[in-house]
Amino acid sequence: MDEIRFIAASGGLGARAIDEKYLDEALAHRPHFIAADAGTTDAGPFSLGKGEAAYSRAAVRRDLSTMLRAGLKANIPVLIGSAGTAGGDPHLDEVLDIARDICASEGWRVRTAVIRAEQAPDYLLGLYRSGRIRALEPAPDITERTFTHSSRIVGMMGVEPLQDALAGGAQLILAGRCSDPALYAAMPVAAGFPAGLAWHVGKAIECGTMVCETSGNGVILGRICQDHGIIQPIGKGLRCTPQSVAAHSLYENSDPYLHKECSGTLDLTHARFEAMEDGTSVRITGSAFLPADTYTVKLEGAELCGYQSIIIGGIRDPFIIADLDAWLAGVRERIEKSIGEVMAGKLGPDDYVLNFHVYGKGAVMGALEPQAGAIPHEVGIVFEATAPTQELATQIAKMSRQPLLHFPIEKWKGSITGFACLHNPAYLERGPVYRFNLNHVAVPDSYRDMFRTEHLILE
Repeated sequence: MDEIRFIAASGGLGARAIDEKYLDEALAHRPHFIAADAGTTDAGPFSLGKGEAAYSRAAVRRDLSTMLRAGLKANIPVLIGSAGTAGGDPHLDEVLDIARDICASEGWRVRTAVIRAEQAPDYLLGLYRSGRIRALEPAPDITERTFTHSSRIVGMMGVEPLQDALAGGAQLILAGRCSDPALYAAMPVAAGFPAGLAWHVGKAIECGTMVCETSGNGVILGRICQDHGIIQPIGKGLRCTPQSVAAHSLYENSDPYLHKECSGTLDLTHARFEAMEDGTSVRITGSAFLPADTYTVKLEGAELCGYQSIIIGGIRDPFIIADLDAWLAGVRERIEKSIGEVMAGKLGPDDYVLNFHVYGKGAVMGALEPQAGAIPHEVGIVFEATAPTQELATQIAKMSRQPLLHFPIEKWKGSITGFACLHNPAYLERGPVYRFNLNHVAVPDSYRDMFRTEHLILE
């Protein structure tokens, strides 16, 4: 085989409808597989912790149906990575259920491989005790409790489990948490194409048309030969340039040249990007892959940190805004005093957290805000109360409404109302909230210890 071709149908399954016209146009190039990433940590720890997808079921069904139809039409495999957003067992099961429903509705019979990435706490605890859980930079401190009290932990698979599924003849591969480029590198690497080009092209196209100058409707066709790779957008108005492809090669990485994967490191030190004659495609050369001495698997974990109720409102009073930090400090002191009086014996000062997010004054950039001294004419405030139970969080929010509404300032005489609540009742119950608790890698005896594959027929 002189060239291997593949389609990135979407940068996020369920995020934007896949245009079947452009997908059919890409199929005319006779690709060897179609893939799409379906997950991200950008959605935050809730999806992982709670076991719920960030994308709507209906949108995922729409996109998966489009991809399956194309794959069956061309008789090529369809690969989905990080199924259900976070790639844990409940996420994978939901996408599997969607795929089963599609096949039943269409009368399709599809050989399917399901690769699980959720990790058993006892297994990880054994690795931890033997010194085979290693911290990345930066990483939180962890103990044995991290593994026993996490809501869910997943491992990020590389190409190896995907290659096994492809070798087993799967027409549809539903993978749990997965390295995005691994979806596209698995088949080319197994077929003997240069690993550096395979991983680099996969990295460039993993987010679909975001590799273009301006993202839009369409798909990306990747090509790999023995000495170069090609990124080719297919869609009206889509255009890749050396700059756009190079920029996306840096995306979501702390090092501009070295990109760590389970089995090694993608090295872009000598990578070159060249505009092609068609004016929309880019040729890549010089990418390398450095095999690792030790095989490692990135871990992602989430733990419950409480339940939350919030109050959203705004302030337009110039006197309050001019001295907002002091005013908020006074509001906090009043709320904490009320909690101490009303909930003595039920809730200590270390059992809850109060946060104020001031939109219009540092809520987005925080300490990095370059215009920190500017005084806005109005601000929006999100007050958060986080506590061990939803009932306690809501009780704190109820006690906080009055101080927010009427806490005085010296420049006003008499009673004032300076805070306008957006909702009625003022508080909203957010439910459980989670935090990421791992930035570590595991060192398994074999990748098969962490990733388990089931073969089945969907019909």
